[in-house]
Amino acid sequence: MKKELSIESTQGLHAQLAAKLVDVTTQFHSDIRLEYADQTVDAKSVLGLMSLAVPAGENITVVAEGKDAEAVIQEIEKLLDE
Repeated sequence: MKKELSIESTQGLHAQLAAKLVDVTTQFHSDIRLEYADQTVDAKSVLGLMSLAVPAGENITVVAEGKDAEAVIQEIEKLLDE
């Protein structure tokens, strides 16, 4: 399952947001990846997420595969909308 989401935080995908994303994604069993600018990283890795250096207002693609893929994408979307 794939979904394109926007990084609305004025600081982009910063350390605090990356940590919150990892807190959410590690609660799920699915394989979860984020794609940005021809890079793909494990969404359960703070360093991986930080390496994307996504600025504010940019779109990322969340890719989740597994039994709870839809649920994890919904939770990521909620977090990014905060």
